Amino acid sequence: MYFCKPILVTKTKFTMNITRNNVDALNAIITVNVAKADFEGNVENALKDYRKNANIPGFRKGQVPMALVKKQYGQAVMLDEVNKLLQDSLNNYLNEEKIDILGNPLPVAKDIDWNADTLSFDFELGLAPEFNVDLKAGKNVTKYQIVADEDMINEQVEYIQKQYGKLVSKEKSEEGDDIRVKVANEEEGIENETTFNISDIRTKTNQKKFIGKKVGDVVAISTKGLFEDEHKLMDVLKVDHDKAHGLDVEVTFTIEEVSTQEKAELNQEFFDKLFGEGKVTSEDELKGRIKEDAEKQFAQQADQKFMNDTVEALVENTKFDLPKEFLVKWLQTAGETELTAAQAEEEYTKSESGLRYQLIEGKIITENDLQIKFDEIKDYTSGLIKDQMAQFGQLEPSEEDVTNIVSRVLSNQEEVKRISEQLMNEKMMQLFADKVSAKTKEVTYKDFVKEVYGE
Repeated sequence: MYFCKPILVTKTKFTMNITRNNVDALNAIITVNVAKADFEGNVENALKDYRKNANIPGFRKGQVPMALVKKQYGQAVMLDEVNKLLQDSLNNYLNEEKIDILGNPLPVAKDIDWNADTLSFDFELGLAPEFNVDLKAGKNVTKYQIVADEDMINEQVEYIQKQYGKLVSKEKSEEGDDIRVKVANEEEGIENETTFNISDIRTKTNQKKFIGKKVGDVVAISTKGLFEDEHKLMDVLKVDHDKAHGLDVEVTFTIEEVSTQEKAELNQEFFDKLFGEGKVTSEDELKGRIKEDAEKQFAQQADQKFMNDTVEALVENTKFDLPKEFLVKWLQTAGETELTAAQAEEEYTKSESGLRYQLIEGKIITENDLQIKFDEIKDYTSGLIKDQMAQFGQLEPSEEDVTNIVSRVLSNQEEVKRISEQLMNEKMMQLFADKVSAKTKEVTYKDFVKEVYGE
């Protein structure tokens, strides 16, 4: 335990003595000595204002004796003025001494002699730890490069062909066809007309019951496990969630129409419809565009995975202690609802990893000069707006139009916060990409999902 020299905090003509007692590297006690002269004038002025507006039976407004006002309001006003003075002096002290704290100062409960010439108040501080961040701690992180393989591209081509194709009626149903049906069960009050694809049905056994059917044919089948998702069963039967959940009754499906999606031809008309006239002129070019667009989307997923894994590695490998006891105590009163000691302990456990990364991130931002300036926010917002306008065909908007939109967007503080966080995330991503010694691995999207999520 050691002491630092007292500091005199000056606020206009008032002077208070503040002393810091460092209990250890993570905890300190601040003692603030407040002289009566520091707050008496403010108390007197506040009481005069109370007297002007006080409504006390038997006295006209503004004519209440000061002695009565002091008796009724004096203690509360004094507490309020002292609290204001303490808050100002603590904030000034922490700023002037450049003390990094976690949470807020907590008052130490003790008896105060309010009649004394000098009042003494103690506050507990939780101090931010000293530590170093080594970005090479992410050396075991993998940076994935996801490629769109030929199978995926071909699947996407077929999907687009079906999407832009036309619906054609058929006499007899086959695997993958759409069927429009009337579904009914009189006892359960089920009666609905709907369309679904045979492949929506969960098992091959049940799918076969709908294959080879013509208009007018009837299929009787159990609802239990009929679809992978019970929400689909809700839609098909037109029943509520509670009824659909675990429903096991026999229903009849009367076939009203069988249709299939005839694929669009891969011709110039099709290419022009997708990309604009003359932008794509062959199937190879179409596949090239699909590959390019898919890999841009994959890159975002890979980057986010890289970011998450790097953060996790930094939290795991950057060792420092936290003032846990202080933080648990602070959490009890920090929110809108006061927590018990056990609830605060549980909240601390849930939030500890996030707090550690906040401290690590702050250190990284400071050491790598990543602080965001307002001009950067404006330029970044301008870029976002131009990209968005380009999506709607405005490829060359005027600078005046963009500037006006930027001004409107940045007049909203919530938008400023959101955009700042997005910009900082990109800066951190670039820093990690440059400085973290990650292993690179090229995978297909299916392999990425299987390797990362085990699916």
